[in-house]
Amino acid sequence: MTSNEIAQRDEQQAVATTADPAPQPTQTELMQWVESARQANLVAQSLATTSFAGAYRGKPDEITAAILTGQELGLQPMTSLKSIDVIQGQPALRAHAMRAIVQAKGHEVELVESDDTHCVMRGRRQGAENWQQVVWDIPRAQRMGLLGKDQWKKQPKTMLVARATGELCRLIASDALHGMPYVAEELGGTVHAEVVPAKAPLSVAALTAAPTQPEPTPATDGYSVQIGNGDWDTDAADDSTDWQPETDPQ
Repeated sequence: MTSNEIAQRDEQQAVATTADPAPQPTQTELMQWVESARQANLVAQSLATTSFAGAYRGKPDEITAAILTGQELGLQPMTSLKSIDVIQGQPALRAHAMRAIVQAKGHEVELVESDDTHCVMRGRRQGAENWQQVVWDIPRAQRMGLLGKDQWKKQPKTMLVARATGELCRLIASDALHGMPYVAEELGGTVHAEVVPAKAPLSVAALTAAPTQPEPTPATDGYSVQIGNGDWDTDAADDSTDWQPETDPQ
């Protein structure tokens, strides 16, 4: 082997040994999400004990889910707690939050007319020329059987705006909602997050039933037994071998 060949071989070996090392594998999206979930749960543990948690108070797991859901929608943790409700087991955005998300993406949403009988809203995607218009009125709500709900009786104007918001945002920017197409007002007819479980109606039997007597409470002094009406069982006291009769002072 000539000196030139040896020099060329040594140069190739030097280049091989100084080459950049193989790239290390990066975290997958799922691993990153798991880490985000772990961090969100740490935040949730702290928030669950505060009044700021609202309807989620004392529920750190649900707070974690709300934070992660809001993160996918571009919401900060505290905003998520005020914007996402769980109605009948279905997560949903409040109407004002849905409008905010769509507008933050550059789409336009405008309220044209609104009163207690009808609501007209229009919107268009970013860069589009044509407007899409949505109309919600009392006759339409009546056909869907909504007017018997409590919030529709108290706040028809607010409920009409919420319905129009949900329909319009789905129409012009469904991609911005990430699988949360409904506003909370559509699912539960409410305008707040406090969802109170419905109580079973009282029956005639329940109203006319005699009050139940408390169970006898065993005494702790070893001498007597308390019975249901609060009297003391004197027979049990007389039969007790530990009971000492009173002595005659005479």
